[in-house]
Formats: sequence, structure tokens, C-alpha cells
Amino acid sequence: MVGVGLGLLGSSLTHPFPSSSACSSLFPQQPPPPTTSSSANFLVSSSSIAIFHRHQECIPFLKFNGTPRNELKPLLSQESFRPSRQLSVACSCISSLPNSRIDLAMFFSFFREVGLDEKEMGILLDKNPSLSLVSLDSIRNRILSLQSVGIDGLALSYLITKNPYLLTSEEIGPFLCFVRDGLEGKIEASRLKRLLSSAEPRFLVGFDQKVRLLLQRGIPQEKIIHVLNNVNLYKALCRKPVEEIDITITFLSRFGGIDLIVRRPVILDYNLETQLIPRVGFLTKLAAGDERAAGSVLRKLPAILSYSVEHMEGHAELLRSFAGLSDEEIFKIVLVFPNVISASRERKLHPRIEFLKQCGLNSNEIFKFLIKAPLFLGLSFEENLAYKLVFLVKIGYRYRTKDLALAMGSVTRTSCENMQKVIGLFLSYGLSCEDIISMSRKHPQILQYNHSSLEKKMEYLIEDMGREIRELMAFPAFLGYKLDDRIKARYELKRETLGEGMSLNKLLTVSADRFSRKKNEERSVVTGD
Repeated sequence: MVGVGLGLLGSSLTHPFPSSSACSSLFPQQPPPPTTSSSANFLVSSSSIAIFHRHQECIPFLKFNGTPRNELKPLLSQESFRPSRQLSVACSCISSLPNSRIDLAMFFSFFREVGLDEKEMGILLDKNPSLSLVSLDSIRNRILSLQSVGIDGLALSYLITKNPYLLTSEEIGPFLCFVRDGLEGKIEASRLKRLLSSAEPRFLVGFDQKVRLLLQRGIPQEKIIHVLNNVNLYKALCRKPVEEIDITITFLSRFGGIDLIVRRPVILDYNLETQLIPRVGFLTKLAAGDERAAGSVLRKLPAILSYSVEHMEGHAELLRSFAGLSDEEIFKIVLVFPNVISASRERKLHPRIEFLKQCGLNSNEIFKFLIKAPLFLGLSFEENLAYKLVFLVKIGYRYRTKDLALAMGSVTRTSCENMQKVIGLFLSYGLSCEDIISMSRKHPQILQYNHSSLEKKMEYLIEDMGREIRELMAFPAFLGYKLDDRIKARYELKRETLGEGMSLNKLLTVSADRFSRKKNEERSVVTGD
């Protein structure tokens, strides 16, 4: 069991971090944290010696760094160290070998402070016998390097036990040095833990070169950490040759390139030949070969590349066969609402298209509906659409009618709360439910406008313009125009020349150019010019 925390590590690791002078740096280097030193307790139990005895055929060169036997007697006489004859033979063998690099007592004391018990030390030596060839100073420096990039405590103990080669592999040092100095140690420790627990050390070679390639190809330096913290480092960088990464970026440059990667870094995880090319190819084919149009979809929703060709084709086929849409129409829907690809076919697409068909919409009308109200395919039924549907039916919309379908399309763009306040506002001004339905048939958008904005326009219509609220029955589109820029501005100008009895329709629907010409003509008539 992992018992002792790494808080003790600083008391016995007296060597500084490995020199970073050879490390490449992307950012200004920060000085390594200082370490402290103190004496360590080097008491060795008989079970610890037993571990070495079990591994003596693999580590025949261990000894007490040439410590004279008369200096070992006090240690061997401790109460907790009463070796059997077998263990004494092992110790004799260890202490008599001339080329040893590790002090047995220091070895065990050191790894206890790292958090390993004697059983785990045995596993460590089973997995990596070469530990016995490495100096304790080297192991200490490697652990300090791991700590410097945020791998500490239980995570460190776990990594050492799972992959003991972290302590001896030559490839690990430059990698940790680059992460610490070149990347300022900003890669998340959890991602480093995942990488180091599974990746073979040879795959870490060239990591710095691949990061620099990303920068050279256009990823802003302030975004590089964001990208690295949102990819699978093993799949995106370590497993891929630098040439493949470069070719992937070149391929994506036709559709959004670096911007796609910055917004959706996991794109780097995907295989170019088996994933990216087929998925982009599907969208391009759906767009009748228009790469620019396909790129527009990708820029709107880079996450669409996470879906397989089979998944996207399944959605397209449903819209073809069940809704009766053409590929051109399907792509236009995808272009305005790429998230249609992420909507469940069974829970959302099929039942909602079925609803539109039950309301009497044909294929062309379904297409026009989805272009105007694509959110109808994506919103939650229980938390959104069901509430709105019930409310519309309660105020008088008949079920399974085109009017209801169009009203549902309109209210997809507003919240349930706002919709309820809009209807309540109309009722408070004396309009009936039948009046609301009549207005929405002429101008369905009235159900989606912000209720506060509607109230200000209705107040201006009654109090400032002196009109009746029922004039909205004939021209509900009045509520869609901007109050200050259009309604007030035009009304004040027209009132100067024509008085107050003017048509709301003519006042607001005339284009800006024509309105300006008519305004000048009317002024000329008034002044006699």
C-alpha cells in the first residue's frame, strides 16, 4: 500500500533539479524550486533485505557503497534488523561486490519517503532490474523532475509502480525538461500522468519538435497550452510522426485550418486517412463538391468532425427517406444548423418530422420550416417543446394543424418564460386568445419577441401615437420594427408634414431610400420650393 506522502521527500533529496541548460524553451525559464536537506533515517528491516535477496541474481553488484563492516555492526545490531542466516549470506554477497552504485539502506529509505512500501519496492525491482545500475542521485533527480511538472503524491507513487522505467529511461529526462522549462510546467498533471503511465519512452522523443511545429504553423503561443491540455498527448503528438502532423494541418487549411484546431484541439487526435479525410469528404459531397461551403460548416461547428461517416450518413438518409428532402436541401439545413448531426435520430429527428407531417406539411414545407426553425430538431422535448406545445393548444391553436406547426417553429427561438409573458402582455392590453392567434397567423414572430421590448412599443403606439391597440390586428408586423431607429424616427418626421392620421403599414414598410425621397418631396410641397 502507498503509505508515506511526498511531503517527506524534500527532507532527504538533497540534490537540485537536473540542469536545464540543454533544454529548449518556448517561454522565459523559471528557476527551479530550492530543495532542503537533512539527515535521513536509514534503518533497514529484514523484509527489505529479503527483497534484495530475492533479486540478487538480477542485482549481484549491490553493496553498502564500500562501507567497512565495523561501521555496519551498529546498524545490523538494531532491534528491527535481525537477519536470518540466509539474509546474512545475501548481505555478505552484496557488501563484497566491488562495482555497486546503490547504498541498500538509502535505497529503501528513499523509496519509503516517495510513498512505496516494501512489497511495492519488490515489484519495482521485478519490473525494472536496471534500477540497481543507476545511482541514487540520478533517481532522486528524476523524481524531482517529475515533481517539477506537477506529478506528486499518490500520482507519483502510482506512476513509479506502474512504469518503473520512468526512473531510468534516457528519453524521459529531455521530455520532462521541455515540459518544465519550455512549457513552463503548464500542462495539466493529469494529462502527463495519463501519458507517462501508458506511453513507451521512445514515443516521447521529438515531442518538443512537434510542439514547435504547431507554433510555426500558426497556433498562437498564448493558445498552445490550451491545445495541449485538450488533446490526447499520446495519440495527437507522441504516436504521430512530425510529417503526419504537418500534412494534417495542410489538409485542414482548406477548411479552416489552425482556427479549427484552436477551437477543437481534439481534431489532432484523429487519423488523417481513416477519419479526417472521409468525414470532410462526406460534407463536401453533400455540398455538391463545394469545399468552401463544407468549410463553412466546419467553422461553425468543428465538433462535427468527431462524428463518423456512418453516423452522418445515417442522419442524411433519414432526412432523405422520411422527410423527402434532397441532398441540396439537407446540406442547407446542416449549414444553418450543424448540430442536426448530433441530434438523436430515434429521440429527436424521427418523432419531430413525424409531428410536422401530422400537421399537414409536405416535403417542401418541412424544408422551409427547418430552415427557419432548425432548433426544433435540437431542443429538449420534456423541458422545452412539450411546455410550449401545451401552452399554444390551451390558448386556442388546434392540434395537428399548420398553424400550430408554424407557431411551434416561431417559439423555438424564445424561452418558455418569455413566451408566457408575451401572451400575458397581449391579454393585459385587452386582446383575446383569438386575436393573438389571428395576429400570429399574419406575423408568427410576435410570439418570439422579447416581452419588455413589445411593451415599450405598445405603450408608444397608444400613448404617443394616439392609436388603438386593435390596429395591431391589421398590422402586427409593427411590433417587429425597432422603436427608436424606425418607429419613433419616422413617426416624428411624418407628423410634421402629414399630421397624425397615417397608415402604420405605409409608415414603416417603405424602404429607407424611398422614405427619404418622399420626405424631401413633402417638405418641398409644404415650403413651396
